[in-house]
Amino acid sequence: MLNSSSVSLDNLPTCDLHEIEPTALQDLIKAILPTEKAQNMAEFFGMLSDPNRLRILSVLSKRELCVHDLAAVVGMSESAVSHQLRVLRTMRLVSYRKSQRKVYYQLLDHHVLELYRSVSEHLDE
Repeated sequence: MLNSSSVSLDNLPTCDLHEIEPTALQDLIKAILPTEKAQNMAEFFGMLSDPNRLRILSVLSKRELCVHDLAAVVGMSESAVSHQLRVLRTMRLVSYRKSQRKVYYQLLDHHVLELYRSVSEHLDE
């Protein structure tokens, strides 16, 4: 794997059809996603690969709900929803607030909502 600290322009393969300028190539090398961040992003997207989590996020993109109501809406048991919410909280996708004896869940912030909407719109095109 190439990373900006170990790449020498002299060692890179060249293409006979399209020659890229060394400065443009160096800019591309600097723009490569660092391995650690790529790993974190892969784990994040892997966590989103569960259809039940995505269904929960789809409901929470509309309004906050308690576990009981969320379970009823998505057709899952409360314990299953609680488990999925725990995973979503760990990944910082949802947050909660307590009101007396109830706990209400919502998307953590606008970034999560934008990510959800972008992927949903992309797939609808």
